[in-house]
Amino acid sequence: MLLLKIKFTQQRRVHLAQGLWLLSWTAVIWGAIIFCLGVYLKMELLRRDEVMDNTEIHVVPNILIIVGLASIGTNWVAGCVCQDSLDATRFPRWKVLLLGWFAVAAVLCCLLISVVALSFALQGRLEESLKVGLRNGIRFYKDTDVPGRCYQKETIDRLQMEFRCCGNNNFKDWFEVQWVSSRYLNFTSKDVKDRIRSNVDGRYLLDGVPFSCCNPSSPRPCLRYTLTDNNAHFNYEYQSEELNLYSRGCRQALTDYYMELMNSTGPGVLSVILIQMSVILGMRYLQTSVEGIMALEDPEGESDGFLLEKGVKETMEDLKVKALIMLQFWLDDPIATEGSSEDADLEKAEKEASPTPAS
Repeated sequence: MLLLKIKFTQQRRVHLAQGLWLLSWTAVIWGAIIFCLGVYLKMELLRRDEVMDNTEIHVVPNILIIVGLASIGTNWVAGCVCQDSLDATRFPRWKVLLLGWFAVAAVLCCLLISVVALSFALQGRLEESLKVGLRNGIRFYKDTDVPGRCYQKETIDRLQMEFRCCGNNNFKDWFEVQWVSSRYLNFTSKDVKDRIRSNVDGRYLLDGVPFSCCNPSSPRPCLRYTLTDNNAHFNYEYQSEELNLYSRGCRQALTDYYMELMNSTGPGVLSVILIQMSVILGMRYLQTSVEGIMALEDPEGESDGFLLEKGVKETMEDLKVKALIMLQFWLDDPIATEGSSEDADLEKAEKEASPTPAS
């Protein structure tokens, strides 16, 4: 029973091989694009590594990079097979390797589908990682003289200016931490002493924010201190005033940025999946039709191209047997095989040299 059988004349086989060759090189280009997208996403994640608590989200660019490289290799091989399929003397060398090629191509499609699923499934993990990482980054903002944290202030300031955000959830997060280093505090000042004494943990807390929270598009000069005191500024009301600070938190800003990056890879990934599946189906038809004319020994005759020679269950069993045969072939020791054949030849020669007993 041949499933989805199609009759192929010589002309149709040539057209199929030519179309598949073009499609294979299109898949190579898309594989390169997927690889570049994976590298770019990886670099962007590494740039913000200091404000992330874990690296679970890195699995998405890692898969994109691996799949991109594998797609380039497998589809390059497919292009070579298409060229050799027009020559009956060169095609047989691919017969054994095609089984492995189909397996790798199928795995690639599964990995690409998993990338799309992971892009949505890991959004919650990304937000939690940013939440913890940004909270630690804000807490260590003042530690400019502590080894390992001396660049934390620059990182947070650049982050807030680049993404036009402030704090973890919003600007009020800065009210809960001491973000001014003790080396810059005048402990003889009454205001400094009062603020430290009023805090249970002895921290110098302010209702203010760093300069990087200021929104340059605001017409009013930046207000960074005593933000909750209506009397500290002219014509100012804390509850109703549209502050000249960035209102969006950096966690939301970064989550939106990374999710937009990962979602932008969706069309490219889906395109590669469709192209790769088309190459797989076309390659199967090309393989079976060319093997058919080789069996008939009539290069210009008609042959049948099909996807499955038997039912699905029987085909899976045949593939299992072929895979075991290939595995056994690679596991066999060629030196041992050569040695055993030489022993057999030597034993045979000794028997021939020995005199035949008289009857």
